[in-house]
Amino acid sequence: MAGHLPQSPEPYWRETAELPKFNQLHEDIKVNVVIVGGGITGITAAYLLVKEGVKVALIEADHLLNGTTGHTTAKITAQHGLIYDEIIQHMGQSKARMYYEANTDALQFIEKTVKEQQIDCDFKKQDAYLYASTDQYAMKLEQEWKAYQKLSIEGSLKDSIPFNISVHNALSMTNQAQFHPLKYLAHLLKVITDAGSLIFEHTTAVNVEADSQQAAVLTRNGYRVTGHHVLACSHFPFYEGTGLYSTRMYADRSYILGVKTKESYPGGMYLSVDQPTRSLRSASLNGEDIVLIGGESHKTGQGKDTLEHYEALETFGKKVFQVEDILYRWSAQDLTTLDKIPYIGEITSTKPRVLIATGYRKWGMTNGTAAAHLLTDIVLKKENPYKSLYSPSRFYADPSLKKFFIENADVAKHLVKGKIDLPHKKAEELDVDEGSVVTIDGKRKGAYKDKEGQFHIVDTTCTHVGCEVEWNHGDRTWDCPCHGSRFSYTGEVIEGPAEKPLQKEDHTMLENVTEEDSGY
Repeated sequence: MAGHLPQSPEPYWRETAELPKFNQLHEDIKVNVVIVGGGITGITAAYLLVKEGVKVALIEADHLLNGTTGHTTAKITAQHGLIYDEIIQHMGQSKARMYYEANTDALQFIEKTVKEQQIDCDFKKQDAYLYASTDQYAMKLEQEWKAYQKLSIEGSLKDSIPFNISVHNALSMTNQAQFHPLKYLAHLLKVITDAGSLIFEHTTAVNVEADSQQAAVLTRNGYRVTGHHVLACSHFPFYEGTGLYSTRMYADRSYILGVKTKESYPGGMYLSVDQPTRSLRSASLNGEDIVLIGGESHKTGQGKDTLEHYEALETFGKKVFQVEDILYRWSAQDLTTLDKIPYIGEITSTKPRVLIATGYRKWGMTNGTAAAHLLTDIVLKKENPYKSLYSPSRFYADPSLKKFFIENADVAKHLVKGKIDLPHKKAEELDVDEGSVVTIDGKRKGAYKDKEGQFHIVDTTCTHVGCEVEWNHGDRTWDCPCHGSRFSYTGEVIEGPAEKPLQKEDHTMLENVTEEDSGY
């Protein structure tokens, strides 16, 4: 029915782009550089490297662009929330200016590539806006505006935006952009394969072996992909080495609706700085504008029923617009580092041939593109002005140390809580298309009853460090509250750091549940 939430979460980007398909890897291969992860970072890095004559193999555990890049809001901007005043306070004005320049360089590279390659990807220049709906955050926007002035960032402080939203302050950053990321990256994939480099889907990397001369990725099927460097561009690093990255980041989920409205969209990209967050931008569907409404961020696996986040965005959308129909809904997962700056570079000082890129904090279009350039320069032994800014080995005492203890105390709390909380609900009480943590034979299990009435039962212990997963109603997944691993309702890994699926329960337990449900 018009105006109601779509039944399944499918991103607008994947529904409106034609993507090539690639085979699974079935043999050992040797190349110059091995890239793990088929999102914007991995594909852009492969594109940059093949243009330099480097032979690349890119491997993806799932379909290409089915991860964070395929679920983005696709704003190409250096305006990343309230960030510049904070960077100045904790790292200094020089580092803040470097962060702005790195992301501005990324925007300009995308724009140049679209023009040179004549890519039809709905690229459009837009001003970006932060807005505040409370006095408290209006003051923070004023501080951020002072940071813009110190850093010579073009923008202005305003008192309104062109929507039915009560605004106390709005801060613009001019000449930013938006696009259709999958149409853009599909073109880069063609360039990569035309140059003779290799791409494999459904090929899961599970480990790395590296020495002073080369590095090899080991796949789940037992094959080796060997090169001079390995680039781990898989959102969460599939291989942490001794970098302890799962203790140095936290996972955050946010939600997006694609809606058709009666009124025309006034232009611009918007993000609230108050909580709960609200994001607005337009997109094109069959020659007409639709509006992408985002927000409702929370730590993965924690908080209220996730379907309520979609419903909150629906309520907001109907207050601001005359909504004719809700065409799409989907969610995205992002990783935030201790100091909010991504980790890009050598995974550890002892493994210089293994490079990582992670922790984009919802701003992967520019950070991911900047990462691809930095990784490429490291491989080619070129100087890059942003290497020290993004170095994974950095560790600022303030606020990083405090944040480190807070995040890991949160992990410990959820690890203990999950072990002592025995649910009261039983599997036989589930309705069709309902999932829940349940008790079966006195043990904590995860159960989902599909639309055909079949049960799917898994052990709820996450295979990463043993925290207990929770049911994500909005996306029909099992999510870990500790480090953000996500699993399908059948237990398969959707997002790391977990590498192994949840344990599925045997047929005896399934039969017992079915018999109890039938009243036998």
